[in-house]
Amino acid sequence: MNAGVVRIETVRHVHCTVLRVSGELDHFGRARLSRHIREVWDWSAGPVLVFDLADVIFYDASLIGALAVALQRAEDTGSGRVILAAPTERLVTVLERTGLLPYVEISGGVEETVAELLVARRPELLERSLPPLPRPPM
Repeated sequence: MNAGVVRIETVRHVHCTVLRVSGELDHFGRARLSRHIREVWDWSAGPVLVFDLADVIFYDASLIGALAVALQRAEDTGSGRVILAAPTERLVTVLERTGLLPYVEISGGVEETVAELLVARRPELLERSLPPLPRPPM
């Protein structure tokens, strides 16, 4: 992959949309990410946007700006969630210093987050997926 280019992959689920961002997120990358957020905004109820930023090798204030735009849209529309899956300690610190940390949700890995969101939306799936416990021999 060309390190100077931002790459954005989207995985659409019924209950959330995962945006996997990789590469360098600078001013030009911010424009692409912001446009992508607008395009996928209505893909899930809420919407619920899960950001996977694990493969972002460089970011500047542009990343914070793109997240701020998503958070502002959620506030303006009265709905929407912005979830960061396993963000780096540095990103959490930057969000804290900019005052944005209280407005984003921090979660574990992407797969764990997607599963938790699905179970929260449809708890009966968890009940059906667990086999009955075997009875110990007497």
